[in-house]
Amino acid sequence: NSPRKTRRHGPDILRTTELGCPNARLEASDNRIKVTIRTAYGFHHANNIIALIMLRCGGLDIHLPQPRT
Repeated sequence: NSPRKTRRHGPDILRTTELGCPNARLEASDNRIKVTIRTAYGFHHANNIIALIMLRCGGLDIHLPQPRT
């Protein structure tokens, strides 16, 4: 069973090693998306969930206004 899987996914494995993207980074982004979806439970439209995922995982550096002291 394992050699067949390796043969079947061989091109994907080679592509991943050529890109140099570590598995930990992919797992971290996958987990972040799962947590975001769990947080968005109850949203009425899928577009809102997609927007929230893109906001959290898009890499934007948003600075919220701070109260004046």
